[in-house]
Amino acid sequence: MFYRPEDGHGLPHNPFNAIIAPRPIGWISTRGTDGHDNLAPYSFFNAVGYTPPQVMFASTGAKPDRLRGKDSLNNIEQTGVFCVNVVEEEAINEMNASSARFPASSDEFAASRVTKAACTTIACSRVALAPAALECRMSQIVQIEGDNNFIVIGTVTGVHLRDDCLVDGKFDITRFGMVARLGYRDYTVVRDAFEMLLPRD
Repeated sequence: MFYRPEDGHGLPHNPFNAIIAPRPIGWISTRGTDGHDNLAPYSFFNAVGYTPPQVMFASTGAKPDRLRGKDSLNNIEQTGVFCVNVVEEEAINEMNASSARFPASSDEFAASRVTKAACTTIACSRVALAPAALECRMSQIVQIEGDNNFIVIGTVTGVHLRDDCLVDGKFDITRFGMVARLGYRDYTVVRDAFEMLLPRD
């Protein structure tokens, strides 16, 4: 089949995000200027640069208690920092719970029963038991086409790695079962990996 997005796809469910999958989940933690911590998962997330290391995530949609966008976006605009926490299989339920539409003044760490720890390079909390956490300084927020669509780009200023996830000097995502988003309401857990050398190697 072929369809133009502006004409609609004619299927029971939109296939777009099922095509671009799996996508790592950025479990984004932020803190507002009022001191409230926020934690929310974003499946439009990825790394976008090596030197310096940079990441991005997209915030789509709005909340009635925010002028624009969601709590994460507003907190980052206020403070200029955020932390990306990696989601492991054991934290699937907590990650899902943190995606609920809480009031802006809520602490999703507490509401989702997630233990927090202080970041080192930024004034923000992180998921204490996450396999990895990336402390980030916001470099750009770009509004893209469509209502309430924003891309947040950050430079990584600190990296936390859980010791049991390091194997022979490598960060091994199969040790903890990295959670990724598929299309619709589907997720996957990474349990297998293989190595392949590039032609230039």
